[in-house]
Amino acid sequence: MIDDVVWSGTWVAERLGVELNGDERLPGLLGLALRRNPRRAHLLVSNVLGKHVPQRPSVVRGAGYDLGVRVRELLGHEDAARAVVLGYAETATGLGHSVADGLGLAPYLHSTRRPVDGVAPAGGFEESHSHATSHLLLPEDPKLLAGEGPLVLVDDEFSTGNTVLNTIRDLHERYPRGRYVIVALVDMRTPEDRDRLTVFADEIGARVDLLTLAAGTVGLPDGVLAKGQELVARYEAAPAVPAPRVPPGPPVRVPLDWPEGVPDGGRHGFTPEHRARLEAALPAMAARLAEALRPAGSRVLVLGFEELMYAPLRLGTELELAGLDVSYSTTTRSPVLAVDDPGYAIRTRLVFPAHDAPADGPGERYAYNVAGAGFDAVVAVVDSAADTPELHAPDGLLAQLAAHIPHVVLAVVPSYVPSYAAGDDRTDAVGHDRTHVAGDDRTHVAGDAPSDAPGYVAGDAPSYVPSCVPAPATEAPERSSMLPEPLRGPAFSSYAPDEVGWLLQDLSDVELEAPTEEREEAIQSGGAHYAESLPVEYQPSDRYQELFHAALETSAARIARAVGTVTETVLAERAGRRPVLVSLARAGTPVGVLMRRWAQARHGIDLHHYAVSIVRGRGIDANALRWLAAHHDPADVVFVDGWTGKGAITRELADALKEFEAREGITGFDPEIAVLADPGSCVRTYGTREDFLIPSACLNSTVSGLISRTVLRADLVGPDDFHGGKFYRELASADVSGDFLDAVAARFDEVGAAVDTEVKELLAADRTPTWEGWAAVERISEEYGIHDVNLVKPGVGETTRVLLRRVPWKILAQRGAGADLAHVRLLAEQRGVPVEEVDELPYSCVGLIHPQYTRGATGADGKAVVSQ
Repeated sequence: MIDDVVWSGTWVAERLGVELNGDERLPGLLGLALRRNPRRAHLLVSNVLGKHVPQRPSVVRGAGYDLGVRVRELLGHEDAARAVVLGYAETATGLGHSVADGLGLAPYLHSTRRPVDGVAPAGGFEESHSHATSHLLLPEDPKLLAGEGPLVLVDDEFSTGNTVLNTIRDLHERYPRGRYVIVALVDMRTPEDRDRLTVFADEIGARVDLLTLAAGTVGLPDGVLAKGQELVARYEAAPAVPAPRVPPGPPVRVPLDWPEGVPDGGRHGFTPEHRARLEAALPAMAARLAEALRPAGSRVLVLGFEELMYAPLRLGTELELAGLDVSYSTTTRSPVLAVDDPGYAIRTRLVFPAHDAPADGPGERYAYNVAGAGFDAVVAVVDSAADTPELHAPDGLLAQLAAHIPHVVLAVVPSYVPSYAAGDDRTDAVGHDRTHVAGDDRTHVAGDAPSDAPGYVAGDAPSYVPSCVPAPATEAPERSSMLPEPLRGPAFSSYAPDEVGWLLQDLSDVELEAPTEEREEAIQSGGAHYAESLPVEYQPSDRYQELFHAALETSAARIARAVGTVTETVLAERAGRRPVLVSLARAGTPVGVLMRRWAQARHGIDLHHYAVSIVRGRGIDANALRWLAAHHDPADVVFVDGWTGKGAITRELADALKEFEAREGITGFDPEIAVLADPGSCVRTYGTREDFLIPSACLNSTVSGLISRTVLRADLVGPDDFHGGKFYRELASADVSGDFLDAVAARFDEVGAAVDTEVKELLAADRTPTWEGWAAVERISEEYGIHDVNLVKPGVGETTRVLLRRVPWKILAQRGAGADLAHVRLLAEQRGVPVEEVDELPYSCVGLIHPQYTRGATGADGKAVVSQ
């Protein structure tokens, strides 16, 4: 739509004398148009924003993304990781989201003109020159704006600075911070406006930086407003709309299968977790659209809807990557004069009624430069709140598009509503999902088609209202909303951000490590709990590393089979539901990641996966449970661990959930744990009951995303905090977390048939726990004069932990045990711990912690407690 010869501001410049002065890039970035506005007649029309002028999606996203990269370079890694990005509705919602993508680690929020019942504004401001002024800030988590890190404000143009000043003034009074970064495509302020911003920054005592693609000023002659209004009145009498095609055909609806729980944009906040999940789902969604577009010609327009700019933009970039000739723009509520002249930025205008029941009442909406542009097909992308009869009416948007473009495709993105505002009446007696927007009487059963809307096809799943919203809040929202979003890699852990979200607080900068012998003495004397400190991270020798890799190569298929078995069992037992995996950090985390990968590889299912802390004697993190209950149905939660020993954690979890339900009134969590290996016969859901070497037990953080064991200490973890954990970034060179996951996942295909057979047998078998392991531990505790089952650690995994973290006394090994114990024997040798072979042991081995330990105590041979 950009003319290569004539500047798209020529028409206005010649008639009104308006000039662009400044960077030579400005004419390529901006054109000019006119609008009926009592404050400002001219409109700067961006060629790279994707609002009024169709442009390649890669160009639109690239402009914002590159600005985000520049912000990251300006702030540095530490401040970039603490930043929040705020975009402006409606024009800059997609631009701001792209800037957040380039920044990398920042959550994103955009202002909105759509109030949402049940969501209290966290702020608001006015846009002085706009035809619609009120901006609301509606973050799902009010703490999103309350941090001390930099706030990055993104708008399409920086013309007077008034909007930014209003924003900063409002937010700084509530949430003062020391740094702001303003990002815009162009800076068109006058020298006076530049000075005003500088003075304002000095007044509030904050640093304010500005990043743009180009800068300049607009030259306006005297009387330009009156002349502009006169031109608008004259040319509006004959609007530029090409003759329609006849007859228009009905639109083709394409179900996107939008990822559950991912917001449609930044209206209520969009986190790095959401970004990772959306990125993973985009190729499949674009493939569905591409298939629907196959009968059409080569030129495709992806048309977004007002504030819904980012979702259609990302769908457009994926279609572009797939080889289609794609342009992108969005509808708007901004009235602009259309003049069919190559020197004017707005060539054509489609007019249609608003179709999302706007709070300020019905009115006209517009799509510019769409009609007569030679598009063979258009993909209209709306959110489900806007998928109404008005959209499908004879004068609605779809009919207007069909009158000018041969092939119309409709894609509906589910409108995201914060869980505490969604209402609780979303399931009927037979379990159908019902969604209902508070304050709106349009209730719709997902999967049904509204009978009075043209273009609907039976079996589609359109909805007037959100068809995919989080589970209803089961507690007072103010409590769960104060909790932060899960920590994710690469800021916390070496796992990819979509692999796991850690419901922990980051204590990486706190000195928590103590020598092993010192910790053991404090723990056994009652002077400290084991979760109040961390052992020094064991750094394996070259020989031990070789043993780990050899064990991984040998056992990868065996582990893959166990992963498949436990995952398929979980899915089968929850048929019709989508489980939410919640690993018990940290041993359960690699298993949860592998289960998530299996579900993706075998079934194309993206499962939510989180890691939470559970501490023996202290229970599970109650704040983590509150967060889970506020974001998911507790009945969908499946707790995951690596293996069972004697079953202490199984009992701990059951007791903790009973106490939590009684105290909080939140019900539905299942105390059952799904584990990779259950040698102690403590659970019903497992991959195997054999006690074999799981290589993730061989190491500490370097096989668990570089995350420490969890920490619970009163001076560090308050009543409203998640339990703590550390990210050992300094151990990155020794990290094999990804190697472990990839080696096991690479064997999924070859074990698939065996898994199917095994799961079928397991589901038909009696899997009632016998607690054989607990009985054996009690017997060993008495036979060896320990008299404390907590000092008896059964199984390969638990024995390995004893050798790595505690002060071992001796190791009991099943007579004849072979390669599965090679690493145990090596560690025992390095620490001077005797290995005693015994008969009739239900485990491959058992680790005994030195009873009644003091640093003067010795083991059986006088050197068992000496670290070597």
